Amino acid sequence: MLILAMTTLAAMATGGASVLIVADEIPAMQALAEGMKGLKAVESRIVRQTEMPEELRAYDAVIVYIHGRLDQKPEEALLAYAEAGGKLILLHHSISSGKRSNARWFSSLGVELPEGHVESGGYKWIEGVSLEVCNLARHPITRDGVPYSVRVPFTDPRGRETLRDGFALEHSEVYINHKLNGRRTTLLGFRYMDTASGRTWTQPTAGWLKRLGKGWVVYFMPGHTADEFRHPAYLRIITNAVMWTP
Repeated sequence: MLILAMTTLAAMATGGASVLIVADEIPAMQALAEGMKGLKAVESRIVRQTEMPEELRAYDAVIVYIHGRLDQKPEEALLAYAEAGGKLILLHHSISSGKRSNARWFSSLGVELPEGHVESGGYKWIEGVSLEVCNLARHPITRDGVPYSVRVPFTDPRGRETLRDGFALEHSEVYINHKLNGRRTTLLGFRYMDTASGRTWTQPTAGWLKRLGKGWVVYFMPGHTADEFRHPAYLRIITNAVMWTP
């Protein structure tokens, strides 16, 4: 409780935000925390899911970066935080096949990872790839101060191609065929060319925003390495999500 109070007071004194980061790969989140503090005086506390405080309401946002299993008690606490009015920001493999066994995670987020072959709509992850991420929204999270560096040809689900502001990542990881159910605001898409098959995938699933109870859930797909959280455009997008007031 003392650590929480000190973190919150520090954020108030600097005009920033107070963030809890729940993670099982700590160096990547240390890179993110350092970057957010430099940009917007965001004060972050990084914990493992077994170390989560009982009370989450005092945090302006809770960020989740869990690669492995998400245990039931943290799952319930994180969803309850959003449902009660909190801002839950999920990064990269916080939506991945390892969470299929969780009781409420995917159903609450309106997400499915279909079984089957990728060409038939089945979910697939591929690491070590070149990936382009592009802005699909006129929203403060993906607009304000984001230093986009490339223009990405993006084909939407109706087959219409446009050029979008974006950024490129090397040695990254892509998640193909996230199935999203229910209403949400699309924020980011991705473009990935599979060198083995020659097929180019463009999907509007690399970032989104949705209501959950009285609060919000924000998801961003990139985050395979610590360096991705140092990328100026992606760092700014995550920081904007932390600072965004619905």
